[in-house]
Amino acid sequence: MAKLKFAVLGCGFWSKFQIGAWSELEDAELTAVYNRTLTKAEKIAEYFKVPRVYDNPEELFLKEKPDFVDIITDVDTHAHFVEMAVRHGVKYIICQKPMAPDFETAKRMVKTCHDAGAKLYIHENYRWQAPVRRFKQIVDSGVIGKPFKARVSFLSGFPVFDNQPFLRELDHFILTDMGSHVLDVVRYLFGECDELWCRIRAVTPGIKGEDVAVIMMDMKNGMPVYTEMSYASIVEHDTFSTLNILVEGEKGSVFLGPDFEIRTTTRTGTDSEFVRFPSYPWADPAYIVNHESGIHINKNILDDISGRIVAENTGADNLETVRLIWASYRSAESGMKIRIEDFK
Repeated sequence: MAKLKFAVLGCGFWSKFQIGAWSELEDAELTAVYNRTLTKAEKIAEYFKVPRVYDNPEELFLKEKPDFVDIITDVDTHAHFVEMAVRHGVKYIICQKPMAPDFETAKRMVKTCHDAGAKLYIHENYRWQAPVRRFKQIVDSGVIGKPFKARVSFLSGFPVFDNQPFLRELDHFILTDMGSHVLDVVRYLFGECDELWCRIRAVTPGIKGEDVAVIMMDMKNGMPVYTEMSYASIVEHDTFSTLNILVEGEKGSVFLGPDFEIRTTTRTGTDSEFVRFPSYPWADPAYIVNHESGIHINKNILDDISGRIVAENTGADNLETVRLIWASYRSAESGMKIRIEDFK
């Protein structure tokens, strides 16, 4: 089978790791990169030996005619580039999370691709982290029996506002940023949500959006799931770039904790295992859990494009994660529980 040729739009911070993940797969060939600042595109192209660079996306589409495109730009430009790709006849479009800056735009993106016969995928990588995949295997094995409740936590004091000052000006922050990951992992592990109740706070001085959120979810399978996310937490085990997850079942419990340790406890005792990772020249060892996950989601999408499987992270599927994010904002504003099927 001939390699699928693709282009990347956006050569900012995350592009090195996303392109690095693609470089580990044999069935795809990166032929061109775009960035509005050409020097950034040239730097990435030099690192990965990409033959062509552009600072005009229309020109890229006209000249390259890629089999698929990977959009790694700012969230406010996602819809613009998805619609541009559709206009140029691209049938497979990958877009970074969060899909869109609001729920209405996300719905429009999904509809635009559907109406054009194009497939939209969202690069939502947390469900592809090796510890999360292994965690689900253990839960699904039945060793702890039927799960009856769970907690999913992201607690960090990482100085995101110092490193990225523009985040202070966002009207919405942690629910759109980390909520995309947390709520997608909840759906991956436990299915769909029936209703939710949310509270948000801005703890860090001088920020417009929220840096703390708590969501209580009633899942359609009957489980209550408590989710918490914070960039204001000074805790012993900072979970920046990953999650802690506890699931309790009728026969025991499973906990994903620090150092990617998974502890499975039943009445006979506790078994422990640590998830470890290969090293890659393009990846940062401190954040390998995230960078390595890109290989797995990219392969899943590539296998879907090639007709071998059905991808997990389609635009239509991720729209349900986006729905939960904006239903959470509605709940926080109103103080009310939100029934998800009523949130259109």
